[in-house]
Amino acid sequence: MKERGIFSAAYGLLIAAMAGQAGAGGHEMRAAPEELKVPSGQVLAISARAAGAQIYECTADKDDPTRFSWALKAPEATLRDKSGKPLGKHYAGPTWEAADGSKVVGEVVAKTDAPDPGAIPWLLLRAKSTSGTGIFSTVASIQRLRTVGGKPPADGCDKDRSGKEARVSYSAQYLFYAAQP
Repeated sequence: MKERGIFSAAYGLLIAAMAGQAGAGGHEMRAAPEELKVPSGQVLAISARAAGAQIYECTADKDDPTRFSWALKAPEATLRDKSGKPLGKHYAGPTWEAADGSKVVGEVVAKTDAPDPGAIPWLLLRAKSTSGTGIFSTVASIQRLRTVGGKPPADGCDKDRSGKEARVSYSAQYLFYAAQP
């Protein structure tokens, strides 16, 4: 009986790990929370997985210069398509730039905590601007979902570290939407 219990537990862990791997590598659609739904009339145009870092800077509080905290400086990530092929990059702005040179700059319109308390929030962004004629040129909305990691360090930011950077690994799924043709 003891061996059966161990086998059942191991089998359960294997299934959970496989499900996690399928989610981590795949780009399947999962329902976004209601507050992150894209406007009607938009359709999914591109799905990308990002892996990289959230870059934080230790800064003094504007209202109390004796208090210090980590402030987001910029993301820095590589975007990959469903097959794992490089698609582009993600950096300050926030900006997503495709290998074809097209870009979209977004602005946050809604956010919600990630299901994982150790992960950065899930977001809905609207395209503030686009450029180029490639895949990102028609993007109207962006969802950041399925985040892993990326939260600022819990400590280590004080007067002595003011101006220093901390790079925190993260990954996320970005879904790019365009107006329905």
